[in-house]
Amino acid sequence: MKTNVLIAGCGCAGLYCALNLPKNLNVTIITKSDEESSDSFLAQGGMCVQRDDEDFECFLEDTMRAGHYENDKKSVELMIENSRDVLADLVSFGAEFNKNEDGTLAYTREGAHSQKRIVFREDATGKEITLTLLKESKKRSNIQILEYTTLLDIIEKDEKCIGAVIRTKDGEVETVEADYTVLATGGVGGIYEHSTNFRHLTADAIAISARHNIKLRDITYVQIHPTTFYSNEDRSFLISESVRGEGAVLRDKNGNRFTNELSPRDVLTKAIKEQMKKDGTEFVWEDLTTIDNKTLNEHFPNILAHCKENGYDATREWIPVVPAQHYFMGGVWVNYESKTSLDKLYAVGETACNGVHGKNRLASNSLLESLVFSKRAAKDIEKNYEFENSYGEYIKTLGLEEYKDAEKLEEEYKNIAKNIIREGNK
Repeated sequence: MKTNVLIAGCGCAGLYCALNLPKNLNVTIITKSDEESSDSFLAQGGMCVQRDDEDFECFLEDTMRAGHYENDKKSVELMIENSRDVLADLVSFGAEFNKNEDGTLAYTREGAHSQKRIVFREDATGKEITLTLLKESKKRSNIQILEYTTLLDIIEKDEKCIGAVIRTKDGEVETVEADYTVLATGGVGGIYEHSTNFRHLTADAIAISARHNIKLRDITYVQIHPTTFYSNEDRSFLISESVRGEGAVLRDKNGNRFTNELSPRDVLTKAIKEQMKKDGTEFVWEDLTTIDNKTLNEHFPNILAHCKENGYDATREWIPVVPAQHYFMGGVWVNYESKTSLDKLYAVGETACNGVHGKNRLASNSLLESLVFSKRAAKDIEKNYEFENSYGEYIKTLGLEEYKDAEKLEEEYKNIAKNIIREGNK
């Protein structure tokens, strides 16, 4: 197979990158599962947006403070400065967000935000954004999406990326020759026992990058979300931070509040774990009855439905919540244009690390960061595009035997990623 740009990943970052590439380029998107099984679809709370000029410094400080000031300040500034532009793009593609009675956008607040600056679509903002981008991508004749197609490796030659090795839907191992390759493979939750992520997101890009000595960054920075529904489900169900932003409170086994519910995620997670240890319990209670029923039903219908399916009426009773792995602040090192340390290779979304989040991500910055920097990747590819001389003959000589045992390779990649995240990029 040959294409101009290969994008590994079908979440909001991969799709938005594809939509911002020139229409005269052939773009191939591959996704490990079906086209809707990305963590972008699971994002509940919303997307941060700079509300006005006065909000810039507050937004910057909120993000830096949440990240323990280990953020790359320029990356944060770029994200904030481009937030209104991204919102305008999404609306032009047809994305719909909750509005006030006068027709203006409604904003909500989450933990560690100094004011309301988060646009949202009920409690399924990620689904609204990603589905909109998916529909728009399908209108473009230059974009093709290959489901159940796995990135196994990148192909490196002459100190640049010239394509990839993939496993197709039929189980065949094949090569793809590409002028440019974009890693958008999502997070690392699949290597953890308890995670809000889809199980097939197993840090593939981290393992592949390590094998090719591609630079990594902040690799030990893994975020635990403080409130997921306590159950035996395969994937932990998120109880959005915006629930607490609207007034939900946390209670110990005796029904007493024990913390500030709007603390940054790492601080709140620590407080919950300490309370669980003190109480000798496996969860704490989250009380949504402090929120009026109209707001609950309009803003959080999916959360209410999930709780009800599991035997809890969240409008009348407390629900059990527990921390679980949620997000990866570290990743493949990229510059401000999302370029990796290997020529012709880019990385975007949760796969990448441009330093925006620092040591701890501010709530609802993930969708915004993914979109801002995937667009920057696309524009940089367009600006510097070079049609490569064919490497077809070289690629034909590659041995593919090592990729044919799918289970063995997946286990190897998981172990590589686990060791790197545990020990750091040594």
